[in-house]
Amino acid sequence: MAIIIIFFILLGYIIAKIYDPSLFFGIMILSIIISLLYTVISYYNADKIALASVKAKPASPIHHRQFIQIVENMALASGLPIPRAYVMESEQINAFASGRNPQHAVICVTTGALNKLSKQELEGVIAHEMAHVANFDIRFMTLTAVLIGMISIAAEIFLRSLWFSGSDDNKGKGNAILLILGILFAILAPILANLVALAISRKREFTADATGAKFTRYPPGLASALKKIKNEHVSKADTKRYPKAVAPLFISNPYKKKFTSLFSTHPDIDERISRLERM
Repeated sequence: MAIIIIFFILLGYIIAKIYDPSLFFGIMILSIIISLLYTVISYYNADKIALASVKAKPASPIHHRQFIQIVENMALASGLPIPRAYVMESEQINAFASGRNPQHAVICVTTGALNKLSKQELEGVIAHEMAHVANFDIRFMTLTAVLIGMISIAAEIFLRSLWFSGSDDNKGKGNAILLILGILFAILAPILANLVALAISRKREFTADATGAKFTRYPPGLASALKKIKNEHVSKADTKRYPKAVAPLFISNPYKKKFTSLFSTHPDIDERISRLERM
């Protein structure tokens, strides 16, 4: 988080050096306002947006009785309010949690998870999602999104200002090296900040695995579920059910990338399994 803030300050410092310092404050304030407005709207409607995007429906007390019971049991184990339970149509074994706080949390699982997982495996998956709620990960990642938004908007305003700056020699404009550095940093800063956010996302997945194992007191349950997720074959048609914007919310990457990279939202699934088996 500190690294992202440093990127934001450095970007502002470079803008202030190239232009008048008053422009720096104007750009910073405008980027903060726009980023906050956009994120606050998303934050207070996160659960509705996520559920609508995957066409999830409330879990049926008749057809999804075991799922609802597990959610209630995990809420009791975690000491949290019982979240609303939803089900989405998909062959994949997957699940996600959303909501700005435990009082407004929702947990959604796929029909594939309900059909393919044993009770202990499903408990492990639900406990992982409850852990995201307990650890306030939605709130944490929202704050990260605000900071990245500020950097991206400030960089965009700065780059666009170069097109409309005219031919007058403004303060620092004659320094070609500083101007080039400013352009490069304005391009790279949002990318670097996003890489930091992705690293945070991967770390929070490991934390949710550990917290979920504490809730169930049975790490092999989640480990076994992750093994099934790793080995299952999913059709491309089914993958299209997952909008890329909400893919990071799921317990596993719906697009089934077989490698871990700096641009991945989820850690290597083999490493997650290994850590759970060592508990």
